[in-house]
Amino acid sequence: MTLKFVRHHRESNIPTIFGTAPSGAHTEPWTFVVVRDASTKAAIRDIVEEEEELNYSQRMSRQWVADLKPFATRHIKPYLTEAPALLLVFRQTHSMREDGKKKMHYYSEISVAIAAGFILAAIQYCGLVALTSTPLNCNSRIRALLRRPPSERLELLLPVGRPHPEATVPDLHRKPLQDIMVMI
Repeated sequence: MTLKFVRHHRESNIPTIFGTAPSGAHTEPWTFVVVRDASTKAAIRDIVEEEEELNYSQRMSRQWVADLKPFATRHIKPYLTEAPALLLVFRQTHSMREDGKKKMHYYSEISVAIAAGFILAAIQYCGLVALTSTPLNCNSRIRALLRRPPSERLELLLPVGRPHPEATVPDLHRKPLQDIMVMI
């Protein structure tokens, strides 16, 4: 995907970006579910908040919770119902061939990660924002809600929309280039 391609299609065609990422053996091991329905977004929020309350109170280590304090995150996730759309990225562990046998999806995790990167870049380029969320322990319940097959695993939940007028962004300091790149 080139920048020219993204400019040409703009916001209304972000979905055209979904299938353009490379994948292991060209299996395209992803399913993208866009949720705009208010009641479905509310049901997703209920699931996420219930699991997140358990995560923060029982599952996550004290250090993990402490590391999140500067971001003021907690189990309440109003953005899941406030965002105009939720984009859920599912990884297909396999699919079925025409003869009824499993078709393996090679490098499915990295392939889905690359596809998600494409989408995040397109969202940002279009002037929209997304919050990358990995809904810990929500996979099976959200998969059932959205009627996705057992061969799919929820990897990423992205509320997508325009920035909220009162949104604040933490002043994050990035590692300097010399700490993340090696020239040989």
